[in-house]
Amino acid sequence: MEQRRRLAAIARHLAVHGASPVGAAESSPWVFSGFADEAGSSIEEQIEAHQAAGMTHIDLRNVEGFNITALPLDVAEEVKAKMDAAGMSCCMFGSPIGKIDVTDDLEIDLDRLRHLAKLIPIFGTNKVRMFSYHNQNDIPYDEFESQAIDRVTQLKALAKELGLALYHENEKGIYGERLDATLKLLETLRDGESFFGIFDASNFNQSGDDCWENWLALRDHTDALHLKDSDDDGAHTPLGQGNGYYGRIMDDMVERGWSGPVVLEPHL
Repeated sequence: MEQRRRLAAIARHLAVHGASPVGAAESSPWVFSGFADEAGSSIEEQIEAHQAAGMTHIDLRNVEGFNITALPLDVAEEVKAKMDAAGMSCCMFGSPIGKIDVTDDLEIDLDRLRHLAKLIPIFGTNKVRMFSYHNQNDIPYDEFESQAIDRVTQLKALAKELGLALYHENEKGIYGERLDATLKLLETLRDGESFFGIFDASNFNQSGDDCWENWLALRDHTDALHLKDSDDDGAHTPLGQGNGYYGRIMDDMVERGWSGPVVLEPHL
């Protein structure tokens, strides 16, 4: 119940800044979605929470006890049938691809991509949230950077072959953690076809960056926005109560005519 109230409150906040749940405003250029597993593990709980917030899209991450990269096809069909009955669509697959170490077997993530490609005809989306690898063994930075970019480049090549579109999310502890590396990655690989960028202000704040400065540098490379806020200590807060500059960012998005997924991931 508490999570449903939070989702509804954030939906009202978004409406003030020019965004509306998709079902409420057909002309909105923003696809309002959310990580539904923060409300419950079953698809019924996830649908209920999103409907309470007036949302018609879900970013599927974990559902019915499976991560989306391992969701059996028969279970996927059942999930989709329940989503269809509720008028709910899948915006993006919330995968953990790229969250392993840069020295781990890349085939782990390539296999995950191959499985997600099998879900395209079921859920009707080819969008995949992903990351750019950890450096848990502390290899020299230049080597880490080279290997991380090479791995993501290989992911992009397979995604293009499979008809998938990768959306890179900045994240604390991975290569694309702070502005310089994220910008380099997006300038190298973003093509508007098989590789795109997600802007997550809270993750930048937790990495020690200024979120507004990062937005100004990355807004022309941003294709999706994650709604998640945090304070000076890195603790998650309700949207607008942290250092994410979300009101200012969304005002700028409206002024610039930005369009794309706006995805709620409160971590509260």
